[in-house]
Amino acid sequence: MIMMREISMAGMVSGILGDSHYALRQLRKNLGFTVVAILTLALGIGANTAIFSVVNAVLLRPLPYKDDSRLVVILEQGRNPVAPANFLDWREQNHVFEQMGAAEYWTPNLTSRNNPEKLWALHVSPATVAMLGVQPLLGRAFLPEEDETGKENEVLLSFSLWQSHFAGDPGIVGQSVALSGQTYTVVGVMPRQFKFAPFWATKAELWAPLAFGARQTDRGGASLRVFARLKPGVTLQQAQAEMAGITGRLEREFPGTNQDIEVLPLREKVVGNVRPALLVLVTAVGFVLLIACANVSHMLLARSTARQKETALRSALGAGRWAVMRQFLTESLLLALFGGGAGLLLAIWGVRVLLALGPADIPRVDTVGVDGPVLLFALGISLLTGVVFGLAPAWRGTAVNLSDALKQGERGSSDGLARNRFSGLLVASEFAMAVVLLAGAGLMIRSFFALEHIDPGFDPHNLLSMVVGVAGTEEQSAGHTGNFYKQVLLKVKAAPGVQSVGAINHLPLAGDEWGLPFHVEGRAATRPGEEPGATYRVVFPGYFQTMRIPILRGRDVAEADELGAPGVVVINDYLARRYWPGEEALGKRITFNDPGKNPSWLTVVGVVKNTVRGSWISPPAEEVFLPYLQNREYLENPSPPFAYLTLVIRTGSNPAAAAPAIRAAVHSLDKNVPLSEVQTLDQVVAEATAQSRFYVVLLGAFSVVALVLAGVGIYGVMSYSVSRRTREIGIRMALGAHRRDVLELIVLRGMAPALAGVAAGVAGGLALTRLMSSLLFATPPSDPLTFGAVVVMLSGVAVAASYWPARRASGVDPMVALRCE
Repeated sequence: MIMMREISMAGMVSGILGDSHYALRQLRKNLGFTVVAILTLALGIGANTAIFSVVNAVLLRPLPYKDDSRLVVILEQGRNPVAPANFLDWREQNHVFEQMGAAEYWTPNLTSRNNPEKLWALHVSPATVAMLGVQPLLGRAFLPEEDETGKENEVLLSFSLWQSHFAGDPGIVGQSVALSGQTYTVVGVMPRQFKFAPFWATKAELWAPLAFGARQTDRGGASLRVFARLKPGVTLQQAQAEMAGITGRLEREFPGTNQDIEVLPLREKVVGNVRPALLVLVTAVGFVLLIACANVSHMLLARSTARQKETALRSALGAGRWAVMRQFLTESLLLALFGGGAGLLLAIWGVRVLLALGPADIPRVDTVGVDGPVLLFALGISLLTGVVFGLAPAWRGTAVNLSDALKQGERGSSDGLARNRFSGLLVASEFAMAVVLLAGAGLMIRSFFALEHIDPGFDPHNLLSMVVGVAGTEEQSAGHTGNFYKQVLLKVKAAPGVQSVGAINHLPLAGDEWGLPFHVEGRAATRPGEEPGATYRVVFPGYFQTMRIPILRGRDVAEADELGAPGVVVINDYLARRYWPGEEALGKRITFNDPGKNPSWLTVVGVVKNTVRGSWISPPAEEVFLPYLQNREYLENPSPPFAYLTLVIRTGSNPAAAAPAIRAAVHSLDKNVPLSEVQTLDQVVAEATAQSRFYVVLLGAFSVVALVLAGVGIYGVMSYSVSRRTREIGIRMALGAHRRDVLELIVLRGMAPALAGVAAGVAGGLALTRLMSSLLFATPPSDPLTFGAVVVMLSGVAVAASYWPARRASGVDPMVALRCE
């Protein structure tokens, strides 16, 4: 029995090797066919492999933390930070989390070097680092006893910061660094791949212990992102239920402080925003591959017809149908493997292009690459593709009538009609999938066009911005910062090429977005937590002029708006219309204090045009602008959140070229002041629309490939059909048919399956494009203009692809055609 099994296995291996050798000889004999088929498959397989490499890195690969499926994030409304006192109560009262930690954004200045530099950093509770389960490369992590009330003079460095700023010094542990003028001790260096947090503050390269101090009872200053690890066996639903109970009790005790708290998986928070777009791209490249398979099926079907005599001879000599089919499938699989190899090379190049074109805010994009799982995917999809495009032609090619085949076959046979029906089905499917792809790309283009024409409320051209920080410098002392920034603005305004200059705490789009609750004078008091809120900006005179934000009514902030002068505020048009509809907002008053406890009322002196805020596509909302020189927190509070301003500089020409002169102007006042985030406003706007532009480029490229393949497919089918019907055409023309009649006949036959595919594609597209509605802006998924343009375009391609074979056929000499066998 064992011997028989070994003989059978040896025979199978021998048969496969024999089929492979024969297939290779056949492919070499038909080199043109082989090259075209391999290139067609390479496009489909390469595109799928490149996109899978992104999907694998972003969606499928676990986060680089221990048992990441149990890590969650706890935020207000799933996106907003929480207050320190709330976090401390949650940590103490819960029974579902193994560990709970918090992180707070921090941007210290590295002042221990010749050139001070702003760093991206986080204050984190020791439990936050511990729950991630990542051990430092050098040194140690923060100790459990260093809780939120303990010391905060220790830091962990990222691998990149250790390399770039400390030359990879192996003795860095124990050394001191000065951050914003304070001394910190390096206790460890994290591994190269470590990044935290993965969805917010993603540029962080330094971590220090979080100390609350007097903020332990603060329920108003929401600045923390809370992370936790579920206990074994605890579900997300159980955690959400317990947090609902805890926050409900705290809300009753402290009204307005614990509303809408959500527990979300950390992985979902990381990839949630980009998942729909990646799934759309996966669908798009899947369609490209299917269209490529249909094209190769056309080619193999035509080739199997030409090889009918060979197939019949093999059958007559005793070869079974399975043996002949195996031979055909072997050729298909070899084509697919060669196409997969070429596609892998295209994918490696494509991944580089994706990384170059892709926006930086796609999560985990730096981990994208062609690794083991991607190679296995490329192999698997190549083998599957070989079976998909090879099975039907192999089945049709072996379904031969020996007598007819040995006599070269009858062209009008029922078998020929079946082949025509199958080819028509392939053409229809190609055009249907091309419709869906082109419709998706068209909708994205329309959406991107709408995005590009959003009015941001300011003129971004010829504008330069840079952050000037004073943390850790002499300028940070109370009472000095206002005068220093005044001098900075005067120096910069005198720099060559500068037309005007202004300053704001947080730049629109590129800066932070603080919100504060306010009260309107004369309105009934609201319950805690239900007060209206506004985006809070602090500006110097000249900001609106420099940004070219129109002042609709009233005036700008002025130099005279200082401490001691009556409090004033400039508001945006949205706030004015919402809270004083049909009235003049000028002269009205608001306060950011409790109106029942000696409030500081601010008089509205100006109303400005609405501008974009933290997001390019967010609808208008309340926004207030307060004079910097009248704001005590910025003038007298030396803490890091108030120790920087963003300059905006309008130049006469290229703003980037003016950056060196502006740097020199600022450093002429104090060379220790770090300048960071130097960028033009055109760059800021481009980054705000970068994701949409990226998806448009990719979908557009895939759609062009699909369009070309669909056109080539129908051209190939029509060319083959014409070559098979040369004798019939000759007879028609010999019997008096005009050239125009033949031309119309062939074009109409070619158009029929294409138009059927277009109709099916429109129906499918109307259903499938709804899945990408979250990616669209001001464009309905069933936009008639887009679908109409796609139908016209594909119909034109079908006419052109059918016309040229028909034109060639109509020019056949009837005498020559009648002699054709």
